[in-house]
Amino acid sequence: MRTALIIAILSTSLIMPPVLAQSDTVTLRVGKLEKEMKAVQRKVFPTGVPVESEIGAPQQLGPIGSPSSAPISDLTARVDALEAQLKSMTGTVEQQGFRLKKLEDAMKASEARLKALEPQPEPTETSSTVGPMDVATPEAPKPIVTPASIATKPVAKPATALAKPTAPAPKAATSAKTDPKRKALVEAVEIPATNDPIEDSYTYGFRLWTAKLYPEAQVKLKEFVAKNPKHKRASYAQNLLGRAYLDEGKPALASVAFYDNYQKMPRGERAPESLYWLGIALTRLNKPADACKVYQEFNDVYGASAAADLKSRVAKGRTDAKCAT
Repeated sequence: MRTALIIAILSTSLIMPPVLAQSDTVTLRVGKLEKEMKAVQRKVFPTGVPVESEIGAPQQLGPIGSPSSAPISDLTARVDALEAQLKSMTGTVEQQGFRLKKLEDAMKASEARLKALEPQPEPTETSSTVGPMDVATPEAPKPIVTPASIATKPVAKPATALAKPTAPAPKAATSAKTDPKRKALVEAVEIPATNDPIEDSYTYGFRLWTAKLYPEAQVKLKEFVAKNPKHKRASYAQNLLGRAYLDEGKPALASVAFYDNYQKMPRGERAPESLYWLGIALTRLNKPADACKVYQEFNDVYGASAAADLKSRVAKGRTDAKCAT
């Protein structure tokens, strides 16, 4: 009997240390996982309330000699639950990191695109190439601006207007009032008189352009846009102003007018038309690369909604500018 008791005590002393050692190891794992979980929660919820752990406080182990399977099972369950939570939180962090990286990449791409399209100073027209402008009124001619490099802009929110260098002021022109022949040509153009004076103002500028009285047409069209910037005909008048410059052999001034029409009135009825003519003006200025950018902008913004005839003319313009397909 005494021998059996001694054997039992020795057996218990040999079994207990490994069990206690295993319990301590699991406890350390639990503590480490809880610290990592808190670190992950601080990263995922920097300003919010962290997700409370679903794992409760560790249960006290029973006295030495009591069955050890229950505490070890509880600790193992805590470890499994903590590992599952840590895996879920890590996945959330990775997803947020991926979304953040996509946003950063998109911002970098946008910044690179805007930087590539920043305006570069271009040669201005000399006074010998700038003809008369304000010949129909005694008002002194205003400084003329030259076109900047073309920058792409969305239709809904066009980019901020780009700064443009000022060209030399045009030479004084002979007024129609002092040139009998010119005066007779201007007076031959009928001034419309209906119940809509604003529409009549645009129509008169259009008739002057049709009569190839380009300087007089430019004056009337500029006046119309300045006085009626929100009118439905403002886009028509600004586009026709560019046509008047282009037909007079001033593609640089024409490109400014077309560019302004697209930038300031991207939803105007003649904004797509102005992009096409802007490409034509730049091609005549021996700037095929800028013309190709304009045609690409047309395709990106208006390609799905423009009329077939206009899209056909744009395609021909791309061919003339030798744009890459």
